[in-house]
Amino acid sequence: MSPILPKILRASAGFFAVLLLLPMPACFGWGSDGHRMINRLAAEKLPAGVPAFLQTAAAIDEVEYLGPEPDRWRSMGEPELSNSQAPEHFIDLELADMVGRLPRRRFEFIADLYAQGLMHPDLAQQLRPERVGLQPYVTTEVYQRLKAAMREYREQSAARKDTKPVEQAIVFYAGWLGHYVGDGSQPLHVTVNYDGWVDKENPSGYTTAHGIHSKFETAFVATNLKAADVAPLMTPPLLVGDVFDDYVAYLRRSASLVQRTYQLEKLGGFDGPGTVESKQFTAERLAAAASELRNLYYTAWIESGKPVPERPGTTPASGKPSAGL
Repeated sequence: MSPILPKILRASAGFFAVLLLLPMPACFGWGSDGHRMINRLAAEKLPAGVPAFLQTAAAIDEVEYLGPEPDRWRSMGEPELSNSQAPEHFIDLELADMVGRLPRRRFEFIADLYAQGLMHPDLAQQLRPERVGLQPYVTTEVYQRLKAAMREYREQSAARKDTKPVEQAIVFYAGWLGHYVGDGSQPLHVTVNYDGWVDKENPSGYTTAHGIHSKFETAFVATNLKAADVAPLMTPPLLVGDVFDDYVAYLRRSASLVQRTYQLEKLGGFDGPGTVESKQFTAERLAAAASELRNLYYTAWIESGKPVPERPGTTPASGKPSAGL
């Protein structure tokens, strides 16, 4: 049992009643301006050693353009697409942590959520995966797409073949990945309090009204933040060890700032020009995303040069994996 579970189960019935009445989050992390800024900075700040095509102006412009791409898939003109990928933009960690340590694979997490719903039928609806969110899973999966494409680029280059098609795939995956990494740095994308405080216990008097989410990540960023504010706050490049664990830790750093976000809102920090503190806070969050994204790009490139492990249970004759893989 997760150590947070007893705390959750002691929460007021009113808290979960409110959650059940809320629609699935329709949040658009950072808006177009923030996502484009994050992607561009990550692409511009790549360390030496990555393929030269990734450092061209054309590639950087394309990666920037693709920053908001998954939000373009959230139109009611494509209702099935919008519905299926909406949970990939967020994760409510207060609920996700009921499964204990987050499993590394999407469908194991979904199965664990359903198991918790059976154990706690009063929470079953709120523990549906589309309500809890799948943010770390889509991020890891798109990262692995990028790494696989980079491996193909290495192979095509070594064989002296035309690499233009795979270069285009790499740029697309890099831009796509950036969206989710950007979402993960926004504290309101990792909490049940994503657009107004919903916990019955609210001793600090945080706003319960909808609107804080878009006011912070879209209007405030578009009006007050520039790349020049963010770039100096980026960390030096580094290789990521375990990508899933590192990314979950990154999400938890964002979660630790949920109350700070509400405190700044309470002080008018996201109204108009905001305050020195709110502008610094927002720039730090954008820089955290750009740094994490650049590190994932760099790590994918280095990892793509390593031998691919053999599938457990695969026989050379059949090439088929054992059951369960």
